Amino acid sequence: MTETETKKSLSFEDFRAEVLNDYKIAITNRECSLLGRREVLTGKAKFGIFGDGKEVPQLAMAKAFKNGDFRSGYYRDQTFMMAIGQLTIQQFFAGLYGHSDLEHDPMSAGRQMGGHFATHSLDENGNWKNLTQQKNSSADISPTAGQMPRLLGLAQASKIYRNITGIENKTNFSINGNEVAWGTIGNASTSEGLFFETINAAGVLQVPMVMSVWDDDYGISVHARYQTTKENISEILKGFQRDENAKGYEIITVKGWDYPELVSAYERASEIARTEHVPVLMHVYQLTQPQGHSTSGSHERYKNADRLSWEAEYDCIAQMRKWMLENNIAGEDVLAAIDEQAKKDALEGKKAAWAAYVNPIKEEQKELVAILNSVAAQSDNKVFIEKQIADLSSIKEPIRKDLLITARKVLRMVVKENGKNALSQWITSYTEKIQPKYSSHLFSQSDKNVYSVKEVLPQYDENAEDVDGRMVIRNNFDAIFSKYPETLVFGEDCGNIGDVNQGLEGMQDKYGDFRVCDAGIREATILGQGIGMAMRGLRPIAEIQYLDYLLYAIQIMSDDLATLQYRTSGRQKAPLIIRTRGHRLEGIWHSGSPMGMIINAIRGIHVLVPRNMTKAAGFYNTLLETDEPALVIECLNGYRLKEKMPVNLGEFKTPIGVVETIKEGSDITLVSYGSTLRIVEQAAKELLEAGIDAEIIDVQSLLPFDINHDIVKSVAKTNRLLVIDEDVPGGASAFILQNILDEQNAYKHLDSKPETLTAKAHRPSYGTDGDYFSKPSAEDIYEKVYAIMHEAKPNDYTELY
Repeated sequence: MTETETKKSLSFEDFRAEVLNDYKIAITNRECSLLGRREVLTGKAKFGIFGDGKEVPQLAMAKAFKNGDFRSGYYRDQTFMMAIGQLTIQQFFAGLYGHSDLEHDPMSAGRQMGGHFATHSLDENGNWKNLTQQKNSSADISPTAGQMPRLLGLAQASKIYRNITGIENKTNFSINGNEVAWGTIGNASTSEGLFFETINAAGVLQVPMVMSVWDDDYGISVHARYQTTKENISEILKGFQRDENAKGYEIITVKGWDYPELVSAYERASEIARTEHVPVLMHVYQLTQPQGHSTSGSHERYKNADRLSWEAEYDCIAQMRKWMLENNIAGEDVLAAIDEQAKKDALEGKKAAWAAYVNPIKEEQKELVAILNSVAAQSDNKVFIEKQIADLSSIKEPIRKDLLITARKVLRMVVKENGKNALSQWITSYTEKIQPKYSSHLFSQSDKNVYSVKEVLPQYDENAEDVDGRMVIRNNFDAIFSKYPETLVFGEDCGNIGDVNQGLEGMQDKYGDFRVCDAGIREATILGQGIGMAMRGLRPIAEIQYLDYLLYAIQIMSDDLATLQYRTSGRQKAPLIIRTRGHRLEGIWHSGSPMGMIINAIRGIHVLVPRNMTKAAGFYNTLLETDEPALVIECLNGYRLKEKMPVNLGEFKTPIGVVETIKEGSDITLVSYGSTLRIVEQAAKELLEAGIDAEIIDVQSLLPFDINHDIVKSVAKTNRLLVIDEDVPGGASAFILQNILDEQNAYKHLDSKPETLTAKAHRPSYGTDGDYFSKPSAEDIYEKVYAIMHEAKPNDYTELY
């Protein structure tokens, strides 16, 4: 039982039954861990990392965990997942084998290593389920402490739901903010900066978060003396303890083998976090790790005899067993029977999982062998093909790789024969059927994806005035906050002063400091706030002050947000909007454009690069009608440039993945984005004076890129191509060029070599001259285009240098 009355209201028999059930869950998980290690060592599974040694505290945590709550944990929590009814033995082993069917491995459909757990927040169509009627686990990631920033947002969502009016009808996400976010982490991983950043932020925000540290004294083979000052995380965090004078944490320490004390401690932690919205740190110490860190090595290599002896005695299950015997809860015969049944259940679950994994592939193996036999019968290479058939047939437990290797090798042998068609058709259809099992849901496949929103043009009065671009973005945010009560924005300087460029001026006064709020200087957890809140039905806009500072958060964006839909096979989502500003200003730290790094690190997040504030506002309007995450990079030097004020604020929409031709021409296609376009336009005017008519295309969106393949249509007309970018050489320009040449096959239309013009390989130097000598200038663009035209028509365009 995981949600029970207190012991005082239970009869002894009810209490005894509950304890025995807990013991059964614990010992079953131990057997799963032991069997799992063997499966790795025999080669059926590739890697194993298990929760043995942590079973009893996880049982206690599960008892306090209620419907609507969320877990954000790490890869040891299998007992907890079984205790809340979200993991079966067979599913545990299916994850270990990497079963690519979501019905068998609901955690990740084989996309993650075993031990990475998740529940389904979405149905098969990508629609939200009622999260308050189920126990929830956000999808785990492997990077240590990477789960921490998301945990902060999951907890903050409860605070938002409790304090913001207008979203009371969101009862499928929260019941008055009563939900707790539960974090788990290994003691060594508390050395990571993300842990400390999150701990500090949660203390500042006062959110309902219970953070459990499973402390077994080691981080893989490295002892706590090398990990943590004083070898004690709760000791060094004592300054966070709340008192009558200051808000902070409640800090609870408890031995990891003491079952009754653990249950009591977690009940207390749950009550504090749930009712008071105070974060709680649970330091669960004196834990063990009976099989070592993972199947990659044995802990006997780094633990001495005394430590191993202590671990055998203070193993949490052994101590729970001892407590049950001493308190006459069960006799040795009862516990032995449970032990025996657990072994049987784990073994049967393992066998069932393996059969479910391998049997479909065996059927596919039979199907292919039949086709190959037919092909061989009519082939001049019959002898060689039969050898391939024999080798494939001899594999008793095939994987899909085996099938395709054989099929593709045989195809080479019959490429000029009649049997080719049947085999090539099988390979094509098989790949089309199987590939999505490993590649689907990088982006949303629901009817709310970015392609579902159609363009709506901004509308203007006849006498529309020219205003600073920041006024367009500000007024559009005003319309957004009025239209969508679940939207909120937060970041450094977002609240009181309305962001550093005043694109949020006056918004905090109008909508309150829960919806428009300042955040500390902590980019990773600003992202984490957004991820967690978006996973709970809110529509957060997380602001990173400058594009250069995105590097602090790129790991969270890459490992967590970008992979969320993919690693859950479409069963979780976080439609977070990340707002930042960048590109051409002056200086190393405020004008960088590391776009190549960004677009290659965050596949799974849309990357939008509007050239002005109206385009940016349109992107925000579009994104709020979708269920996908995106990064919007506003032009840092565009806030004071003049734009017309639209009248349909909050309604006009910039299409995502669609380029725009902002000047037509016949001689060469110039492709760029963002602030650089203004320089391209200047150069194009000067080129006209030399008789060169350039067509200018604004990419607008790097991910996705030109979904209608409009750029190749331009190249077909001009027969020349230049990509201009302020990223380093080989950065976004290489990405753009690869798409145009490889995806759109524009090479067919080129009469000149396609070229790129980029910034220098270093960060931009400070000052106006620093910008001029670091990034493409109008003169650079002019001369590059002129040189291309000179190569094509040397008599018309005399060489400049």
